[in-house]
Amino acid sequence: MVVREIERAATALGFAGGRVLVAVSGGVDSTVLAHALAAFAPRSGFSVAIGHVNHGLRGAESDADERAVSELARGLGLPFASAAIAPREARNGGSSRDRPTLQEAARALRYQALYGLARRFDAARIATGHNADDQAETVLLRIFRGTGPDGLTGIPERSPDGVVVRPLLRVARGEIEAYALAHGLKWREDASNEDVAYTRNRLRHSWIPGLRDEFNPQLLRVVADLAEAQRRDSEWIQSLVEREAELRLSHEGKWLQIDGNDWGAMPVALQRRLARLALQRCGAGRQASRVHLQRICDFLSSGRVGSWIEIPGGLRLERGASGWSLGPLPAPPASGLPVTDPC
Repeated sequence: MVVREIERAATALGFAGGRVLVAVSGGVDSTVLAHALAAFAPRSGFSVAIGHVNHGLRGAESDADERAVSELARGLGLPFASAAIAPREARNGGSSRDRPTLQEAARALRYQALYGLARRFDAARIATGHNADDQAETVLLRIFRGTGPDGLTGIPERSPDGVVVRPLLRVARGEIEAYALAHGLKWREDASNEDVAYTRNRLRHSWIPGLRDEFNPQLLRVVADLAEAQRRDSEWIQSLVEREAELRLSHEGKWLQIDGNDWGAMPVALQRRLARLALQRCGAGRQASRVHLQRICDFLSSGRVGSWIEIPGGLRLERGASGWSLGPLPAPPASGLPVTDPC
């Protein structure tokens, strides 16, 4: 299965004629990906380099991961480079509401570092080791925590810019481990992956095996198919949202002008997606909860001239004589008296 998916990915994800940077953490997934791509590349017209990001979160263990990946690259005869990041420092400053979680900070810095390594190697693609188990875990966690239709799309096979690709997304972890054992590969185990204090680990080690055994042995495939179907639908729907946004959203300095005429006549799903897009364009995408989106839509449907509402993320949505505007909250008055919401 691993070899078949690598062959498929090489064609579908545009590897031919370029270089692929494999993001290797030292774990079994990325180790197998590097080995399989290195074996397949010479006869398929592309080259491979290995990149590693040291998060510095596990002290000596993080440094040992980096050495192990360097040794893997040397054994495969592939160029190697690493980058160090400091996700804890990225969380300093700002309010707790706006501050990213440690995982969010690590992810953002990791991809930033990988893009830098890709430029260093002149690599057109960055391949990561996400697999079918990761996909199922992501979708199920979103369902359990509450998500809209877009959350069901899970992990995409490629990033919007086409640079980050995930060739093993349809391969189960068990098949990856079988490949590693069959080829005598060595990999590093992150002890935190066994810590059931983390929800994802409880899902991975207890809930998914139970669901698979009790309800559907093809659980991973079913969830992967759901994510793929929803992604295709979301891509089509997003094209409609972007088309409507061209007509209704426009920037004037720090403010986003919104045409709210006949807002309530649009389908509710389109209203909410436009509201989410408006928040994203104003830098407040993390505050786009269902409650806040509905509040924005209600205001755009019925807010009277001269009224306004406060939106999380330091934003204010107001209706003036010429229409609706979304922008930064004004500074508090010098007297220190609170600004009231007249809506």
